[in-house]
Amino acid sequence: MARNFLFLLGSTRVDGNTEALARLAAEQLPAGDTARWLRLTDLDLPEFRDLSGTDERDLAPPTRDAATLLDATLGVTDLVIASPLYWYSVSTPVKRYLDHWAGWLRTPELDFRQRMAGRTLWGVTALSGQDHSAADPLVGALRRSAAYMGLDWGGVLLGSATRPGEITQNAEAVARAKTFFSSVPETATPA
Repeated sequence: MARNFLFLLGSTRVDGNTEALARLAAEQLPAGDTARWLRLTDLDLPEFRDLSGTDERDLAPPTRDAATLLDATLGVTDLVIASPLYWYSVSTPVKRYLDHWAGWLRTPELDFRQRMAGRTLWGVTALSGQDHSAADPLVGALRRSAAYMGLDWGGVLLGSATRPGEITQNAEAVARAKTFFSSVPETATPA
């Protein structure tokens, strides 16, 4: 069965190492699979308002770029968060996107959690240095988000690179990229 991938680019840098690694992995998708790319910094998303603990429970459905992002998210079988490691976690644009999930969960007519269940969440990240355990908080945030939403977990493709374009010289990351999306996702559980 053909899969439909959404690659959400969360870097504030265009053509950075995380994006390059994601594109290397996407080149290996089987014929018939589709890939859509959205750069989160190109979308004009409203600031997220946390209404938990207030009487204001239900939110209005999103509009403009937020609606585009919601529709793109709901229209895929596989969601790929491509975020460089920023302060041991996801980038600000990715965090803002995930914050909007909370609003979409509180919008009754969206049935966001029910509609997302069964899709697969993947991550791609580049980090400086060789200690991939530095990305554990990022991996944990994505994995726990997948578990909370009832998503399958594809894992995170990690690569080490600092300067733009360096990721293509990381033979280990390039080799993992060639098989990353062929791995079998698991049921997401908090790590």
